[in-house]
Amino acid sequence: MKPIRIERTQNPKPKPADEGNLPFGKIFTDHMLVMDYKEETGWGAPSIEPYGPIAMDPASTGLHYGQLIFEGLKAYRAKDGRILMFRPDRNMARMNESCDRMCIPPIDAPAAVEAIAKLVSVERDWIPSAEGTSLYIRPFIIANGAFLGVHPSNAYKFMTILCPVGPYYKGGLAPVRIYVEDKYVRAVVGGTGSAKCAGNYAASMRSQVEAEKQGYAQVLWLDGVERKYIEEVGAMNVFFVLGDEVVTPALNGSILPGITRNSVLQVLRDRGMKVSERQLSIDELVRAHKDGAFREAFGAGTAAVISPIGELKYGDTVMNIGGGKIGEISQKLYDEITGIQRGEREDKHGWVYEVKD
Repeated sequence: MKPIRIERTQNPKPKPADEGNLPFGKIFTDHMLVMDYKEETGWGAPSIEPYGPIAMDPASTGLHYGQLIFEGLKAYRAKDGRILMFRPDRNMARMNESCDRMCIPPIDAPAAVEAIAKLVSVERDWIPSAEGTSLYIRPFIIANGAFLGVHPSNAYKFMTILCPVGPYYKGGLAPVRIYVEDKYVRAVVGGTGSAKCAGNYAASMRSQVEAEKQGYAQVLWLDGVERKYIEEVGAMNVFFVLGDEVVTPALNGSILPGITRNSVLQVLRDRGMKVSERQLSIDELVRAHKDGAFREAFGAGTAAVISPIGELKYGDTVMNIGGGKIGEISQKLYDEITGIQRGEREDKHGWVYEVKD
């Protein structure tokens, strides 16, 4: 890896005094990671510099044509003082998968992990230790070539910023109410659904606003062709416990291959549970609810880790799940994965990356 230049801020920000009330994604640390790409020379050396605005040409490709991808992962402060990141290698591998789909030059994934770890080390005093808190890490790449033309850019900027955060949902593990969207779609096979690109999230906002108007926290997405098969919930992968089977929609090109999704599947299989990655229709869920076989539902993603679902509304059908309480499987998964993340449970699969000084 090219040497990392470090320029420390001369004006450090006050750190949050109350770790028990950290908002999600609103407080930013003192420094950021920056690395630039030029077509003639490739990716340059990374630098850690004071957090602040970036200069971009008004004609930058990313601003006009959406060549912008990102990732999300977390660092944790273990009880013994170690700083641990969870599966950063997989995040950087997925970033390169998104790069490929969006015609962005790939990064050196191991070098990117090392550079992000160095940023986290510089900002280690920002990492909270209270229950349910962490340091959220947001790497992203934006096209920075200055020309107006629908064509891949000749310049890019890779950056990483950090946020000390509390739980994504204010209610923590309290089950959320979900609205099933059957008009708008998030993505289609052949589109960009399997890439973590900005446009996917912009396209989801209309449905999110409509769900909130009806008193629901998130949207359950159906497929873009038949409006029949379940895909994701909000910005998370989704799981259902039907009888003795745990089901999640199979990756089909329009669903993001979540790192937490992969971790959940592995933990379930380690426990010998019946797990299926398959096509799942909303009608099958309705039937399972009527038959009493629909036991649990939960979203899985970096921000919330596990988010239990207590209600699904599909048209005039309202399905109450688990009596408003988190399910047994959801709770065990949350405890296991967060325990690994914080270094409190055995890391059988080498998922934890320790950040050194």
